[in-house]
Amino acid sequence: MATLRYVAYLAEDPTKLVDFYRRFLGTEELDRTADGDITITDGFYNLTFFKKRPGLGEMNMEVGLHHIGLQVDDLEEVKGRYLKLNPRGMIIQEANDLQHGEIRLHDPECRPVTVSTTNFGVPASQEKPFPRVRHIAYNALDPETMLLFYTQVFGMREIPSSYQRRQQGLGNRFCADGKTNLAIHPFYSLVEGHEAKYGINHIGFLTNTMQATMAELSSVLKIAPRPSTRPYAEFRFRDIEGNALDLSQTKGWEVDVDRWESAG
Repeated sequence: MATLRYVAYLAEDPTKLVDFYRRFLGTEELDRTADGDITITDGFYNLTFFKKRPGLGEMNMEVGLHHIGLQVDDLEEVKGRYLKLNPRGMIIQEANDLQHGEIRLHDPECRPVTVSTTNFGVPASQEKPFPRVRHIAYNALDPETMLLFYTQVFGMREIPSSYQRRQQGLGNRFCADGKTNLAIHPFYSLVEGHEAKYGINHIGFLTNTMQATMAELSSVLKIAPRPSTRPYAEFRFRDIEGNALDLSQTKGWEVDVDRWESAG
């Protein structure tokens, strides 16, 4: 099964964002490029802030959370499963450096997904329990088709949270890889706490120092509690460029079939 290990942002000011994530979420810098791109890590994920510029050549040049990446064992096997699901799908070669994977695919709603057989340049020695990314959430027009993409192409597992929503007549779908919970919410939703931002809506960090982190964050920005009806995370806030972040200690996330991870 593939493992989620990479999140890419388009940023107006990567330097200020890196300072923010280091101060409040304990991330460490891995690299800076001559073009102004900066890569940081939580110890497992590669989080890359691309400096917004025409040379990136992205179909979507909107500032914010942009695309994700997965580590796989066999690139050719993934290509085969992708083309079986989408015979006309494009497979694009990437630079295979710290900021990119080996190939780029596109999900059913045309969002990029980068794929690599490497760990996206994160040293194994840096892995740590907290704070750590444990959640990525999309808003999609067709969550069911997106779920099929991640389960059939990458072998991620649909988890009980997803089956429960289906039984309730809701469109929310969830899958996981053993470390990260991937939520795929319907863009058009009246569910309490839903934010209508298409594409990657937010990511979530698990922390074991919630009280201290909240006190530090509250000194510079607004933090909103998540509705009690929501199964994941206790709080939401935004970084200095408006990217939404969830923070959890006791609720945590379902990261595999019947396996929840929290820090409480």
